[in-house]
Amino acid sequence: MRGLVLHQELRLHTDLPFPARRPQEARIRVIQAGICSTDLQLVKGYMAFQGVLGHEFVGIVDEAPDTALVGKRVVGEINAACRTCETCTNGRPTHCPHRTTLGIHGRDGAFADFLTLPVENLFMVPDSISDDQAVFIEPLAAACEIPQLVSIKPTDRVVVIGDGKLGVLCAQVLGLSGCAVTLLGRHSDQDAWLTPMGIRTTSHPADIPRGADLIVEATGSPEGLSTAIQLIRPRGTLVLKSTYHGNVSVNMADFVIQEISLIGSRCGPFPPTIRLLEAGYIRVDPLIHAHYPLTDGILAMEKAAQRGVRKVMLHMT
Repeated sequence: MRGLVLHQELRLHTDLPFPARRPQEARIRVIQAGICSTDLQLVKGYMAFQGVLGHEFVGIVDEAPDTALVGKRVVGEINAACRTCETCTNGRPTHCPHRTTLGIHGRDGAFADFLTLPVENLFMVPDSISDDQAVFIEPLAAACEIPQLVSIKPTDRVVVIGDGKLGVLCAQVLGLSGCAVTLLGRHSDQDAWLTPMGIRTTSHPADIPRGADLIVEATGSPEGLSTAIQLIRPRGTLVLKSTYHGNVSVNMADFVIQEISLIGSRCGPFPPTIRLLEAGYIRVDPLIHAHYPLTDGILAMEKAAQRGVRKVMLHMT
């Protein structure tokens, strides 16, 4: 099969073996996959990953222990846990110390014709959700994790720092609570479509009054973290929602003196995410910048790395 493989450098291979399917796993024929900021960081050396990249996908079940699954269109939770260790049995499988992570750690990913995942990781996609929308289910689930971790009131003032793909998804999810959401980023002129959803956009931190109740930092940069600390109120909550590559210098005294709650957050729940897309509460179409065939995968990655480009899709057909 074909696959976009990172091994020292990124190359398209056309003679890869089909992924071996374990007894409780399904093999999925990938229809479409999305390039994520994490994929770009992996190419730069993040996690020292070697293998097929990609973890945002939609595909068709090709083989499975339960033949009723064959032919179903699915998406998948990317962490494959052992389900037997203490962490798993205590209800924290996404933190399983023995887990593999699709296209990120120990498991080849979605930038290929086929992938494998445990059956319990798969979720069927309703016909009303397009392939383009389905690719966003994994990152949108990450945004939906925030209300799982933090109680958000309609009276809260919320700031999302970073108007990339994930930041825009976070802003939409948080706005559903009725709170006042401001999206701070470099491309506010592109985001007028968010205004009817009650989301204010700006490119200037000075436009945002200090004292935000909740800040979501979605840039993964020292500058974004510094801005968050400046804008948050005492006893406010700061959620880190991005991939940080390397060390970041932070004055922890700010967190102690201001009694700021710091929360790390990554993957999230798929079922409510699918319902939000099916009901039309979240828009993803304005985030799609380009579509490429897998054969042009290197060009697609280069495009995705350009400033201002949001979601780039890879098609396997």
